Amino acid sequence: MKTYQLRNTILDILIRIEKDQSFSHLLIDHEIKTGQLKPKDEGLLTEVVYGTLQREITLDYYLDSFMDSKKKVDSWVRILLRMSIYQMVFLDKVPDHAIIHEAVEIAKQRGHKGIAGFVNGLLRNVQRNGIPNTALIEDPVSRISIETSHPEWLVSRWAAEYGLTTTKAMCEANITRKSQSIRVQPLKISREEALEVLMEQGFIVTPSHFSNQGIIVEKGNILSSQLFKDGMITIQDQSSMLVAEMLDAQPNMEVLDACSAPGGKATHIAEKMEDKGSIKAYDLHKKKVKLIEEKAESLGLTIIDAEANDARKLQEIHAKESFDRILVDAPCSGLGVIRGKPEIKYTKKETDIERLSEIQLDILEHVAPLLKINGLLIYSTCTVERQENEKVVAKFIENHPEFEVDPVFFGNLPDELEASQGRSEFGLQLFPQDFQTDGFFLTRLRRKH
Repeated sequence: MKTYQLRNTILDILIRIEKDQSFSHLLIDHEIKTGQLKPKDEGLLTEVVYGTLQREITLDYYLDSFMDSKKKVDSWVRILLRMSIYQMVFLDKVPDHAIIHEAVEIAKQRGHKGIAGFVNGLLRNVQRNGIPNTALIEDPVSRISIETSHPEWLVSRWAAEYGLTTTKAMCEANITRKSQSIRVQPLKISREEALEVLMEQGFIVTPSHFSNQGIIVEKGNILSSQLFKDGMITIQDQSSMLVAEMLDAQPNMEVLDACSAPGGKATHIAEKMEDKGSIKAYDLHKKKVKLIEEKAESLGLTIIDAEANDARKLQEIHAKESFDRILVDAPCSGLGVIRGKPEIKYTKKETDIERLSEIQLDILEHVAPLLKINGLLIYSTCTVERQENEKVVAKFIENHPEFEVDPVFFGNLPDELEASQGRSEFGLQLFPQDFQTDGFFLTRLRRKH
């Protein structure tokens, strides 16, 4: 694909994300799967889409310093300028003159001579004068917001919860790429065998400390590996792998996964159970149930029974004290996975966090009676918001004195996590800057009586 066409495609993806609130990773995957891109084009497309999204507030700050505040431009023109400035400032391989030339050609094709002239003039102005110095921004919250492209309300909120130092480190981590991690299917292949095969194929891989099934992929496209195609490995973040490890589900147990899609944790639990026993996996949406079934089938797992249902209505189906283990991987704001889904930080609002925390507590309240006495329940989210994590757990335990944070939970964590700064009396908060993982919270509750 010619670079002009490639940048047109990038612009189309960015427009769809902004206009339709489409997910970046799904649009990128779809474009790659069409097979029209060369490997080097795949890399550039991914880099420019993610980079432009990750640094949107920063790019707008640069852009606005070169624009008359009264001038109105169409959204596609602003997006074109953003992606062009991103390449000029943050990428080295493509010369500025080529970036400017192609931006002008796209502006001509999509607009008219006047727009093309405006795009050309502004980008050449950036080339001549350089970008404004963000270090001169006096307010630390505003400076972190602009330098790391996080909305100011979010930076302010995190600063109040965790302090400026942790907030800055978290925001900076969110605009970097992390290594991919995968999980082996141990009923098909051992981790040692998988590591050996992948290294022979040219991948740079290391074992994860979070799970004895986990592998960190430092270099290489794991989707091209035969192990992936044969269902011997699956993609899963290291933080998510902790869930099945800490749930401690044994063969022949009865397990409930109340909010299961897309099925990564349910299939990991099934592997831990050696595909013996029963896992009831539910999700609110029928379409997502299919994802659970497809995931289980691809890994050759048979004990997962997936159905569509609201986690808050499961008492209508199951008797009290039916399950040895329960997982509530609750619907959440997703503010721990900004690194992989950068558009999240621009679409969420504080009211979303408040609404979700109420839903999370409601799910726990309805699911808890289904756990057997001395059974274990994992509560997890992919967010760093205390209101969705520690505060939900604290409120639940206050309402349900028959539950406690399992006294041996922290002692069962991997050694690397025992002294984590995110540890509290109610659970473990992983931050994206600490272990090259997603921002993730989990705790293990035990039913005493």
